[in-house]
Amino acid sequence: MEQQRSALPPNWEVRTSKSRGMDYYFNRVTGESVWEPPSAEKEVEMRASHILAKHIQSRNPMSWKKVPIERTPEEAEAKVSDIRQQIIGKPVGDETEEELEARMPAKEKLARFAKLAAEESDCSSARHNGDLGFFGRGKMQKAFEQAVLSLKVGQISGPVKSDSGYHIILRTK
Repeated sequence: MEQQRSALPPNWEVRTSKSRGMDYYFNRVTGESVWEPPSAEKEVEMRASHILAKHIQSRNPMSWKKVPIERTPEEAEAKVSDIRQQIIGKPVGDETEEELEARMPAKEKLARFAKLAAEESDCSSARHNGDLGFFGRGKMQKAFEQAVLSLKVGQISGPVKSDSGYHIILRTK
């Protein structure tokens, strides 16, 4: 058992169940408890939603809507920038976009993002309001993964360029 204790990912500890008398694993930060030893890989699982604007140089310049993509990379970047502004609004006076976004209620931000993802995204995840589900390191294109990891939960990225096109990303977990 001592060997298992030292191999645990950060924030995990071994506890003993009072009802079963068996050891289990408890995450002090999230409150999650599991019977099987947690892996380090599970610690880096993340969840995000995105809105993708493909362009003529995208690796697959076809929308899930079966419409050929004719926009330039510059137009794709401008499109996701405009969509981001539709979600968070336009700063007034000395207010920054970050301050504006930070004071927006999370439910409102998620609802706006989901609606625009369903309407505007060139990715088939639009059918799920842009939700990509859970994924770990190495499952997404590097630029996309790095952008997700740089975001706090509930934060929306600026335009992120990948081989697929330009994204705005909302980190949800």
